[in-house]
Amino acid sequence: MDAAAKIDAPEGERTAEPSRKRRLRIVRNVGLAIVGLIFAIWLILFITKGRFLKSPFESVVSSMTDRRVSVAGDFQLYFAPLRIKFLAEGLDVANPQWATRPSLFAARRVEARIAPLSLLFGRRHIHTLDLDGGRVDLEWDAPHKHNTWTFGSGGGEPLEFPRIDRATVTGTSIRYLDPQMRLLANLAVEPIVSNDARIGKAVALKGDGRLRDTPFRVSARLLSPDATVNRGRNELELRAWAANSILDVSGTLPSIADVEGVPLRVRARGRDLSELLAIIDVAIPQTRRYALKAQMVKEANTYRFTDLAGTFGQSDLAGRFTITNAERLHLDAALTTRRLDIIDAAPFIGYNPDIVASKGAVAAAAATGAGAQRVMPDAELPVQSMQRFDAGLDWKIGVVRSRNVPVEKIDLKLKLERGRLELSPLTFSMARGDVASDFVFDTRQRPSAISYDIRLSPTPMGRLLSGYGVAEAGTTGTIAGRIQLKGRGDTIHDSLATSSGRIAFVMPRGALWTRNVQLAELDIGTFAYKMFQGKLKTPVEVNCGLVAFTVRNGVASTDPILIDTHKNVITGRGAFSFRTEAVDLAFRADAKKFSLFSGQSPVGIRGRFSEPRLDVISPELLGRAGAGLGLAVVATPVAGLFAFIDVGDAKSAACGPVLAGAKASAQRTTKGKPRDDVGKGKEKPKD
Repeated sequence: MDAAAKIDAPEGERTAEPSRKRRLRIVRNVGLAIVGLIFAIWLILFITKGRFLKSPFESVVSSMTDRRVSVAGDFQLYFAPLRIKFLAEGLDVANPQWATRPSLFAARRVEARIAPLSLLFGRRHIHTLDLDGGRVDLEWDAPHKHNTWTFGSGGGEPLEFPRIDRATVTGTSIRYLDPQMRLLANLAVEPIVSNDARIGKAVALKGDGRLRDTPFRVSARLLSPDATVNRGRNELELRAWAANSILDVSGTLPSIADVEGVPLRVRARGRDLSELLAIIDVAIPQTRRYALKAQMVKEANTYRFTDLAGTFGQSDLAGRFTITNAERLHLDAALTTRRLDIIDAAPFIGYNPDIVASKGAVAAAAATGAGAQRVMPDAELPVQSMQRFDAGLDWKIGVVRSRNVPVEKIDLKLKLERGRLELSPLTFSMARGDVASDFVFDTRQRPSAISYDIRLSPTPMGRLLSGYGVAEAGTTGTIAGRIQLKGRGDTIHDSLATSSGRIAFVMPRGALWTRNVQLAELDIGTFAYKMFQGKLKTPVEVNCGLVAFTVRNGVASTDPILIDTHKNVITGRGAFSFRTEAVDLAFRADAKKFSLFSGQSPVGIRGRFSEPRLDVISPELLGRAGAGLGLAVVATPVAGLFAFIDVGDAKSAACGPVLAGAKASAQRTTKGKPRDDVGKGKEKPKD
């Protein structure tokens, strides 16, 4: 059958079988040749350890990376038996020309066993690594577009590490430089010894550096190094010391050098938060000791801090803020404070809060450079810092802890743009009244142009002045006012010392009742009664009142002070100076009706802002007492009383101009006649 089949088969089929056999023999022989060649190469490499490949290795790798790669000492590259054995002594991989250091990587000795296919496909896999005397230089260029560890024209790729199963690392250091962030870090890697992907303890790094102009120390630990070498979860803890503060950072990294988009827990505590933020040229008011925590996520040049919570001094703070390190540093924040201690608010006007707490406002002002016995701070605005960064802030404060002034519901909106700072609006409630204000500090003008606009809506005086001896119960009077000033200077003192504008407070009809001594009515008999009895039988009835000053070049002159009560017309003359902080004011009460016991003499407020004094016994009153004594001597004791009689000829004030806050020249009596008993706004205080 078989022979017949072959005889009967077509000629083409008889020739196909030998052809297939020949092809199979060729494929077999080629395969054997390739295997033989590979074996021969393997054998040659194994026998020679591949040392003859040193020059080709340097040339090929240099061409592939566009970097100079050199090996100063022994070199080995071969299969042992199936893994690539690599050894290089004095290995040096150069940096690009723009870098500040010549070498990206240098080591006394590197020995590794590498999975061959991982060099062609997927993640590089190193089975074992022994590294001694390694020096790694990681650096960004000035535009932050290229780094030293990205080869060729790839720009600035993230730093990636291969998978390492077992490692021994000794004498290795890392340098990191980022010119845009002005960050330099020098880190030393503590010796690492691992076995079968089990390091068995935390990997630690220690070092120091400089962020902008501030030196720092740092200590970091990788708490799960066994997972790290297997490209798993990397639990990182880092602590840094800088600017009298301690910062703790912890979190889980997808890889040892990848922090993009990774939530990290951040804690900071220290002496003064303004010292810490000054590192990145962000200027904020000084604080007392602080402790804050937040979650930080880095996205490119943006650092977002959320879930912020903590304290500064005796006050609490919560919210979020974002720092963007772009062409200009930008800070955006939304903060809330439930209770703000008044001492913690002192830095907002330039005081050191610790000095205020321990020694008072005068000592705190002196510490800013202000003159003796002055209370206005002379601390300069941080002009250079204000011009280097921009900011936006929305801060809400529930209650201010204050002994005398009840302040709550503060809402502050801040905008800083290229040196022009606006606090607009800054609103708060005070004694059931509302204050709205706008402040502008324009440091682009030299010296700074500063404006103040403070508006007080009608506010009950009973609660407003309850800390100063005025009883809330029985007091129905209210007060409203506005302060508008503009000045030039780089300190609050200088801006007010050069300011011009107007200050006016209006009191509509109401009653005022005091618990202790008060000077609302200056009839001397009533004053003596209040001083010795400590209370009033009935409140003072105010028809209308105006306390106003015209400010010229830092001097505020009465324009006018005019208060019309049920029994008296109270006027005031004088001035005070923002420049010297001197006060020289005199108040006088003229009775509308006949009064037997009336001193009819001014009561003065003199001295300085820090130590005002009340001159109740004035020279005029002493003169009246002398006249009364003379009459008593030459006549009878009863005649001595005549010197203290007030005939009651005071003219009631027309309340229209008073309630309108008009200047002295516009004030009138109820009969429409101009008043000649109010100041004209030109007085100067005595130093």
